[in-house]
Amino acid sequence: MKNHELLSTLQSSFIGTDTQYPTVDGKRGSRIYLDSAASTLMMEPAFKVGHEFLMHYASTHSDLHYSAKGASQAFEWAHKCVLEFVGASEEKYCAFFAGNGATAGFNRMATSLSKIRPERDLVLVSEMEHHSNDLPHREHSSQVIHIPCMGEFESYGGFSMECLQESIQKYGKKINYVAVTGASNVTGTITPLEEVAKLVHSVGAYTIVDASQMIAHAPVCMDDADLDVLVFSGHKIYAPGSPGVVIAKKNLLNAISPSELGGGMVDDVSLAEYVPTNNLPDREEAGTPNIVGAITLGAVLDLLVRVGMDTIREKEIGLIDYTWNNLTLIDGVTVYGPNPAEIPRTGTISFNIKGFDHGLTAAALNDYYNIQLRNGCFCAHPYVRELLKKELWEVDLDPDDPNVEVLIERKRGMARASFGLYTTIEDLKKLIAAVSDLANRREEILGQYEPVGANGYRHEYYAPDAEDIFNPETALAQSIEWSRLQQDVNAHRTTKN
Repeated sequence: MKNHELLSTLQSSFIGTDTQYPTVDGKRGSRIYLDSAASTLMMEPAFKVGHEFLMHYASTHSDLHYSAKGASQAFEWAHKCVLEFVGASEEKYCAFFAGNGATAGFNRMATSLSKIRPERDLVLVSEMEHHSNDLPHREHSSQVIHIPCMGEFESYGGFSMECLQESIQKYGKKINYVAVTGASNVTGTITPLEEVAKLVHSVGAYTIVDASQMIAHAPVCMDDADLDVLVFSGHKIYAPGSPGVVIAKKNLLNAISPSELGGGMVDDVSLAEYVPTNNLPDREEAGTPNIVGAITLGAVLDLLVRVGMDTIREKEIGLIDYTWNNLTLIDGVTVYGPNPAEIPRTGTISFNIKGFDHGLTAAALNDYYNIQLRNGCFCAHPYVRELLKKELWEVDLDPDDPNVEVLIERKRGMARASFGLYTTIEDLKKLIAAVSDLANRREEILGQYEPVGANGYRHEYYAPDAEDIFNPETALAQSIEWSRLQQDVNAHRTTKN
């Protein structure tokens, strides 16, 4: 199957794209899922691979019974899929799984890198970072300096090589490492990683890249860019429930001590001492791993390699340009970050509608149009504040109002539409039409909602039925009933025979 044909097949092979919900007008329809920057939907062919493995499930680190042998081989295969996907040679790099997302990987690397070169006590972090690639470095390093972006106000964003150069020249060999995002989770702005790495390496510093927001959208080659560490979340690339991933140079991992201790990462343990193994990735994966999640992720990456990330990137650019060009034409709508015609972006577009708090925008798009997107500051508070600075200055609030903090909080955020492989041009046409409709019906929509809590909104008369919201207890009861019926059917067949 050619890559374009496989891409077309995969685009319609996701679990949950046809899930239906009610809307204010009493109708029901399939949701339009535009919240992929938070978490993507499950790729069904990969899910089936993980489910098939469960028929053979056993733990790893043994080959003396068939199931354990299969599990160990499949887990090793998942590691190889990761390395191939990010263009990291096995001779130079090691991939290991950590935690439930990228956060565990960043904490692992920040903890260890702060110890190996104490004379280098400075870390540079871009202002676009998600908290997970910012706070661990603040906690474990003596000093963190944030690198400003290009532009200002709502156009702020785009990694500034000029600002990085100034910091490199100023601090030189005091810098231990530089942490940057591959693509912003607020604006989708893509960082020129190869240029960054070359400049950072000129003073002997390391690079740590948060690839969580670029991994499903644009190709990356660690060998070509000579990146030291790259971290991403499996749930951001069509494998919910899969672990976080760290890919790092072997010589770097060999220079640091393991931070998590337990089974599987030692060669010998006595009452007096323990001896960590030198084998990678075993030394970095203490305890029983998330084997099913890793295999599911491996299957996703294998399929995307077959399609080609260049092909996926080419498809998404058209969707980005369409959405940007049409949203910016709507009167009263502010779209954040640099123009994609000037700085490349992934399919993450944040915006606000004049007169609407970001929470109200998200609620109304859900209730009236079945469009699901995220709102708030997206765990990137410093970056969002810079984008909103001009608007927050202009907010007309009474400083003596006892609710002033709550009122400001409602303004401190934006709505974010983010794409996945399943996002179509029809989805985005509906988004554009819905945003335009909200902007034109502002007074009517404002009159239909009341604020709830810090950022919530509740419609005056509409609320979904309880059965429309997923409930694990209901699902469990249905599953038990189904199992009972299956047993009755099997018993009847046995009696009949």
